[in-house]
Amino acid sequence: MSAPTLDRVEQSPMTHREILEALSGLLLVLFVAMASSTIVSTALPKIIGDLNGSQTQYTWVITATLLTATASTPIWGKLSDLYSKKLLVQLAIVLFVIGSLAAGFTQTTEQLIAARAFQGLGMGGVQALVQVAIATMIPPRERGRYNGYLGGVMALSTVAGPLLGGLIVDTEALGWRWCFFIGAPFAVIALLVLQKTLHLPVMRRENVKVDYAGATLIAAGVSVILIWVSFVGDSFAWLSWQTFAMVGAGLALLGIATWVESRVAEPVVPLPIVRERTTALAILGSLAVGMAMFGGTVFLGQYFQIGRGYSPTEAGLLMIPMMFGILVSSTIAGKAMTKSGRIKPYVVAGTIILVIGFGGLSALDHDTPLWYIFLAMALVGVGVGMSMQNLVLAVQNTVALKDIGAASSTVAFFRSLGGTIGVSVLGAVLARRVTDSITEQLTALGVPAGSGSGTSSLNLAALPEPIQQVIRSAYGDATGHIFLISMGVAVIGVVAAIAMKPARLRSTVDLSAPTK
Repeated sequence: MSAPTLDRVEQSPMTHREILEALSGLLLVLFVAMASSTIVSTALPKIIGDLNGSQTQYTWVITATLLTATASTPIWGKLSDLYSKKLLVQLAIVLFVIGSLAAGFTQTTEQLIAARAFQGLGMGGVQALVQVAIATMIPPRERGRYNGYLGGVMALSTVAGPLLGGLIVDTEALGWRWCFFIGAPFAVIALLVLQKTLHLPVMRRENVKVDYAGATLIAAGVSVILIWVSFVGDSFAWLSWQTFAMVGAGLALLGIATWVESRVAEPVVPLPIVRERTTALAILGSLAVGMAMFGGTVFLGQYFQIGRGYSPTEAGLLMIPMMFGILVSSTIAGKAMTKSGRIKPYVVAGTIILVIGFGGLSALDHDTPLWYIFLAMALVGVGVGMSMQNLVLAVQNTVALKDIGAASSTVAFFRSLGGTIGVSVLGAVLARRVTDSITEQLTALGVPAGSGSGTSSLNLAALPEPIQQVIRSAYGDATGHIFLISMGVAVIGVVAAIAMKPARLRSTVDLSAPTK
């Protein structure tokens, strides 16, 4: 395979104005993609209630998107090292728009899960490729000054998403389907903006071979294990032939994938990069932070609505303290890193604060004071803002430009994998504890467990007032337990951050370029 070549014109450094122009389109589509996940958080109780879905289906509407996004992330990243990054970003946007429209027209929960899975393909591409594009434009040392923009988008999307979802659901003229329709026109606008402003170097290679076999094996292995996580303990026992069959098959597929990746010329997940100390620890940290963050916070909207009785709009407003923490911490930490060139202290501090925040949320029940919840949520936000994005930056700082896509997407893959596992596991734990609590309380009231005329427990409007109170109490009291699990998982992130080797952020885009 011949060495990659670059167009000489495209190699020249971009000016600050050119970077901001390109960032406008990248951040817009990133906002739309992230908001498409958070907009569902407050709307989903209403959606699942209208479609008469269950708690397991509630979890899978979220898990399906994370699963396909996770499985496709390494493929998008590797393709970005071989083909036009700009063209791939635009393709990901198109897939995202198609998936969004399909989700809006669904009539059953099964159709919604399938549409969200397709939407995840585009979402995975957007989230991975935006990181790759930024890394291609801006040196790691200078990237800190732009982290405020990224943090702002992350915070705004996570605040605006739940709030917008609540407003749409509460507006009779719109209805929950507009939660999926509303992002499509903004994604198209981003597509047009990127066509005009995004100009990135293209790595030209001959005899390019994409490792589709490895990608398929990775996706299949992860999917089998996550499907097992969703059904174990409910449809079948932990120690059963189904468990041994599914876990064994998943691990076997991932083992074969590792063997394939070690032998192909263009692996989807380059093992030499993964084995490097900083990358390995960042992967471990991202896995833990992703599991704790996505797995825990995705159920906050459900807690406020079902556990506390707030409307979708109010639930969105109640999420603001966490997003404020993300915005402030990412902006301040980013500027400090640009000035000092150091990244490890901020990652370590962020992971520790994240553990403290989840520890605070673990005390939640159905009547916890709001001021206490706000404080704990703000701490979680600060921890996420200081750690999540900077774990990717730590890896990008150690690899050459030609491998930036694979390295970035590998970290993003494991972060999404952690989030997917977190949502699946914690959703299963929540469903089990809620079911047990409802059964116990109904039995105490003399009501036969399982009675409800076939109505989902999430469709509270169709239930008598005493039963509604039982369900609210069950959800409110069970939520704190999943945050306790999130806190335990987040501790792994602290250990990984502390073990990272201290390094200064380089001032050049490519590793091979002379350093200052």
